[in-house]
Amino acid sequence: MRYGQLVIGPAGSGKSTYCSIMQKQASDEGRTIDIINLDPAAEHFDYQPFADIRELITVDDAMEDEELKFGPNGGLIFCMEFLIENLSWFEEQLGDTDNDYIIFDCPGQLELYTHMTVMRELIRTLHNLNFHLCVVFLIDSQFLVDASKFLSGTMAALTAMINLELSHVNVLTKMDLLSKTARQQLDKFLEPNPSNLIREENEDEYSKLTQAIGKVIEDYSLVRFLPLNIKDEKSIADVKLTIDNIIQYGEEEDVRMKDFDEPDPEENEA
Repeated sequence: MRYGQLVIGPAGSGKSTYCSIMQKQASDEGRTIDIINLDPAAEHFDYQPFADIRELITVDDAMEDEELKFGPNGGLIFCMEFLIENLSWFEEQLGDTDNDYIIFDCPGQLELYTHMTVMRELIRTLHNLNFHLCVVFLIDSQFLVDASKFLSGTMAALTAMINLELSHVNVLTKMDLLSKTARQQLDKFLEPNPSNLIREENEDEYSKLTQAIGKVIEDYSLVRFLPLNIKDEKSIADVKLTIDNIIQYGEEEDVRMKDFDEPDPEENEA
C-alpha cells in the first residue's frame, strides 16, 4: 500500500509552505515523506522535490510556443493536460516503492479542481498504483473573516469535493498571521452555523440566494475547517494526524506487544 496527499487550493494559500512543514514534521518523527511538485508555474519552494513537473513541461514552454501562444492560465491548463497525456513519465517518476508516502504540491488554479477532469484522471492513475489518497484543500484564513467570504470559500471547497470524489480535509492556513481580534472572530467559522452567520449580513438583493446556499451547507454538514498555525507544533501534529487517519497510514504495521525484553528467570534466581 502507498499513501498520498493531493494539496490543492487557490494561489497564495500556502500550499508549498504546507508541504514543506509536513515533510519536516515527519522527519522529526523519523519518517520519510517525499514531495512531488505538480505546479508547472512554480518559481521556488522550501523543499527539494522528489520529482518535478517542470522537468517535463513549464508554463513558459506553453506561453512561448509560437503556435500555442497561451496566456498564464491557459498555459497552466495545457501543461496539466500534457501531463495526463504523458502519464508514463509520471509513473516512472513515482516508481513502485511499497509503503511510501508522497505529498503532491498542485497548482493554484481552482478550475482544475472544481469542474475540469484533469485531476480526476490523475487520481485514477494514483489509485491504480495502489495509493490511499486524501485531498487537502487549503484556504487562507485571512480570507474567511466575514460571512460572505466564508460562504464563498466553503462553496469552492464543496465544489472541489464533489468533482474529485475523494476524502477531503479543509485547512485554514496562515493562522499565525492573524491578529488576536481576527483570530477570535474566526473561531465562529471553525464550527459554523451558516444561518447565524447570514443574519449578520445586511439585507440585499442576493440575500435569498445566500440563505439558500447557507441552508445547503448547514443541512448536509459537508464542510469543516481545521486551523493550521505553522508556528504551533500541536496544530501541525493535529492536522497531520487527521490526514494520516483518513488515508489509514500505519494501520498495516505490526503491533508492538512490549517495549522491553522479559527478564531472564535464571538471572532472578541468581
